[in-house]
Amino acid sequence: MFTGIVTDIGRVRAVKRAAGRDARFVIETAYDTSGIAIGASIACSGCCLTAVETGKGWFAADASAETLGCTTLGNWLEGTRINLERALKAGDELGGHLVSGHVDGVGQVVEVRSEAGSRRLVFELPRRLGRFVAQKGSIAVDGVSLTVNEVEDRGAEATRFGVNIIPHTQSVTTLGWLTSGDRVNMEVDLMARYVARLNETSTP
Repeated sequence: MFTGIVTDIGRVRAVKRAAGRDARFVIETAYDTSGIAIGASIACSGCCLTAVETGKGWFAADASAETLGCTTLGNWLEGTRINLERALKAGDELGGHLVSGHVDGVGQVVEVRSEAGSRRLVFELPRRLGRFVAQKGSIAVDGVSLTVNEVEDRGAEATRFGVNIIPHTQSVTTLGWLTSGDRVNMEVDLMARYVARLNETSTP
């Protein structure tokens, strides 16, 4: 489990494609990698990956064809900047919200503008995920825990929602570099998902 509080901006050093469609990413990080155990979980722009190899200032993680196809990882190239978060430990401060690292889908930035010192970002995501997004609720965008400002349903196909990114968040995550058209990993709030499921099963 994670909290959506990014603790490092990593950079893809290398992408090694397997014979099939799987890939191994070598990721540069400011973490003390001597403390990263093989098999440890690390959230990489919202996607929980397993460290399979480490070296000074870097770790490697494998991504399956399924993961590459359902997240933005399939578009990662050498030099891509990614948000990193180590797994939550018992007793750690829960500063964001509970995040599993299991990406629900890919959204897209549709608007970026300055707003009273913050950066306003508007995202569009598939309607199947939009029903889990609520005003003042939580959502993880590229692994960053954010509070939803407003939600707009746009017919049966898509939902849009807006967030404000304060200067601190812009400086310590990759969200400060997002531009219109960029694709991002989305994970809806766990509580919203379970509430929706309970409503489905309780409906006559």
